[in-house]
Amino acid sequence: MPPLTSKGGRAPRFARQRATLRHMAFASPARFLAFGYLVYILAGWGALMLPLAQTVPVGALDALFIATSAVSTTGLVSIDPGSSFTGFGEAVILLLILAGGLGYMTVGSFAVLALRNRLSGMRNQGAKLAFNLPEGTDTKEFVRAVVLFSFAVMLAGAAALWPLFRAAGLEAPVWQALFHSVSAFCTAGFSLLPTGMEPFRDNIGINLVLSLLSILGATGFLVVVDLWQRAKGWPRPLAFSSVVILRITLLLIGGGALFLAFADPQISAIEGPGRWYAAVFQAMSASTTVGFNTVPISGIDAAAVLVLALLMLVGASPAGTGGGLKTTTFAVVVAQMLSVLPRNPQTRLFGFEISPERQSLALASLGYYLALLFLFATCLLVTEAGARFDVVLFEAISAMSTVGLSMGITGSLSDPGKMIVVLLMYAGRVGILTFALAIAARRGDQDSPAPKADIVL
Repeated sequence: MPPLTSKGGRAPRFARQRATLRHMAFASPARFLAFGYLVYILAGWGALMLPLAQTVPVGALDALFIATSAVSTTGLVSIDPGSSFTGFGEAVILLLILAGGLGYMTVGSFAVLALRNRLSGMRNQGAKLAFNLPEGTDTKEFVRAVVLFSFAVMLAGAAALWPLFRAAGLEAPVWQALFHSVSAFCTAGFSLLPTGMEPFRDNIGINLVLSLLSILGATGFLVVVDLWQRAKGWPRPLAFSSVVILRITLLLIGGGALFLAFADPQISAIEGPGRWYAAVFQAMSASTTVGFNTVPISGIDAAAVLVLALLMLVGASPAGTGGGLKTTTFAVVVAQMLSVLPRNPQTRLFGFEISPERQSLALASLGYYLALLFLFATCLLVTEAGARFDVVLFEAISAMSTVGLSMGITGSLSDPGKMIVVLLMYAGRVGILTFALAIAARRGDQDSPAPKADIVL
């Protein structure tokens, strides 16, 4: 059979289209990363649309919403996943959470290493970008350590949750334990239970296991490795990044918990130790971006909502499974602000000077985050005209920081509103700065030197 080149040059045209698509996807590590997450979302969407995955008819937009929420490890749901999907559908959601939480670059790179024991240049750069790895990190060893450590922790978490869920009278406690362990470690906040973790507000065992899993996932693999080496007696001190992450994380969770315990009427009214369980758990949930809740978020006071929004905005830490601006970015921005006040030429954080490059990166991340948040929140206010401003803004921050906490608006979003939240969740998972770089990847350094100018601020 002759090649299809005689009628309109279909073969050359197909080759050009394929080359164009390949260039769009692989022009830079940022695009490679963004394209990979998009492929996972579309594959998950297709799987959830199968009749085999549904117990009741699920609309295409709701299936896309759930797939994006799972891959982005957000946890916002427009429908109840526990009653809408079969065991197969729930397994698809679990796999999407794993791919999104560990990073599709990590999962894919681990598979490549198992077959070839080496990584391509693009995959190596993509893995470093996905986890914000510092220069000099051995990507191969990091990927192996991440996957092995992650699965060990998730299996241990499932083993700890199983007897607790069984004692609580849950059906299929083994599956529930495995699903919630993965969901917690990947900071997804997905639950198969109609009211999530609210029935377990006073259960210290479940609160503790879910909190430990979420903190381990959100703190970051580099910090865990650093702490492990110290525990084994390595003489070198903790890396500076690890010190910053641990201090800021403790400050945010501790400060947030104290505020919620004393300032929020709903939580402060809880008697006994349950008050502190709820306060610590909700502060942890917002800070790690896991998104589980043991109290109704819609009943929280306005001041507490503002504190939770701030914790969600800052988010988790680099090289972890959580979203948000990242604790290190927040620390650098605050340090830079404090250095400007006394007109100090050096920006110092915990006694160390921060390089101008890192300062610029932190400010760029904050700028992109706030710009996208303003844009999408404004669009949501237009599509959800009858909703309160604080409810819509909280939803937008939760989606962009891939948290999953909601004041109850998610299920009633309009179709355009759902699409806006889908885009927010996708941007949040890819990473704010990576998302911007993927949209406008440079094709070489074509900028000519520009004249310098001063400007009044």
